[in-house]
Amino acid sequence: MPPIRSQSSQKLANQEGKVLLALSDLQNDRVKSIRAAAKLYDIPYRTLAARANGRAARVVTRTEYYGRRSILQPGNREWVTAIETICADGYSLPPCIIFKGQIYIAGWFESNLPSNWRIEISNNGWTTDEIGLRWLQKIFIPHTNSRVRGRFRLLILDGHGSHLTPQFDRICAENNIIPLCMPSHSSHLLQPLDVGCFAVLKRVYSRFVSDLARTGYNHIDKFDFLADYPRARIEAFQPNIVQNSFAATGIVPVDANRVLSKLNISLRTPSPPSSRPSSRSSQFTPKTPRTVAQLRKQAKMMKDLIDRRSKSPPSPLKLVFDQILKGHYQALHHTALLVKENADLRAANEKKRQKRLRSTRHIVHKGGLSIEEGLQLAQQPIQPVEADKVGSHEEVDLSNQPIQPARRAPSTCSGCGQIGHRITSCKNRII
Repeated sequence: MPPIRSQSSQKLANQEGKVLLALSDLQNDRVKSIRAAAKLYDIPYRTLAARANGRAARVVTRTEYYGRRSILQPGNREWVTAIETICADGYSLPPCIIFKGQIYIAGWFESNLPSNWRIEISNNGWTTDEIGLRWLQKIFIPHTNSRVRGRFRLLILDGHGSHLTPQFDRICAENNIIPLCMPSHSSHLLQPLDVGCFAVLKRVYSRFVSDLARTGYNHIDKFDFLADYPRARIEAFQPNIVQNSFAATGIVPVDANRVLSKLNISLRTPSPPSSRPSSRSSQFTPKTPRTVAQLRKQAKMMKDLIDRRSKSPPSPLKLVFDQILKGHYQALHHTALLVKENADLRAANEKKRQKRLRSTRHIVHKGGLSIEEGLQLAQQPIQPVEADKVGSHEEVDLSNQPIQPARRAPSTCSGCGQIGHRITSCKNRII
């Protein structure tokens, strides 16, 4: 009998889908306010406002699971936007990372990031019209000027509102850039990043986060993101992956059938597996197994050898052999888990030590900063604040004055109001 699903779980699942659509419209500037999006999708305003501010969602799980489960990160989450750009020849431009915040932290720029990366801040961690213009002027145009083949550059964009402003079009026209926006809800077929690179990026970054969760990390902050995202990006933005992404979308080389064929689903009967016996099982070479895979292979060949040599019914030798194998499996699994856990804990402790060494100094700056610019501002000495006028409009030089230690204010009695004692030792206290 199938499990009975409550009506409340179905309602939560439907509401979660509406919330995701509303957040997508807010991020792409299709809806101007949270209240308008809540009214449009018929969801509670407080729920949508909390999700837009980074609160974790309620998850409706399945009754049955297939495959390996991933470890979830507890606690609230913040939005982080990464503007990525790739070229058809396999080249990837430096990204633009957008954090939620009001000021820059000097430690962000001390994460051994490439100097041409860029960090921006916004109120909600999403991109804005101003950030889109700075990305076009600071990243796309300078890094593609030397790679132009001909006169014009084709810039394929999604339908985000920051790409549709008059200022964006004017800058593109002045620099011989042809912007091309894709139709809505088609990025999974037409956008090379969604088809190829982002799938690898999400898988690799999720693996890094799961590894941190296994070592006791309860919160992934911006420093952890800046440490793991570059490593995940190296695996995801390989030149062959970028070129295959353009080929899969039918852009370079031009092939519309690569996309049209995905719209017509045709069923195909899988071919039966080959039943040809393997010749490797007949060759048995005894070796000391070092891993579980090697032990399993040696055990299979040993069992085949015993079956061929013994024509009689199964003897106790095979049962004893199975028990020995079981013990070896447990020992190898236990050793592998201990080695992996020890290495992960050492790496996590080293990562925490490096985080404690980073500066938390605030950098006040309007507009985005590249890693090189942020490091220059972080290395500047802090200017001391000098007092120009003290007392009755007299200029006093405080640089040579000795620093007085902080003194605590004298105690005040809460009963009689006199200074110098407390109510516990007050003479006028009535007991």
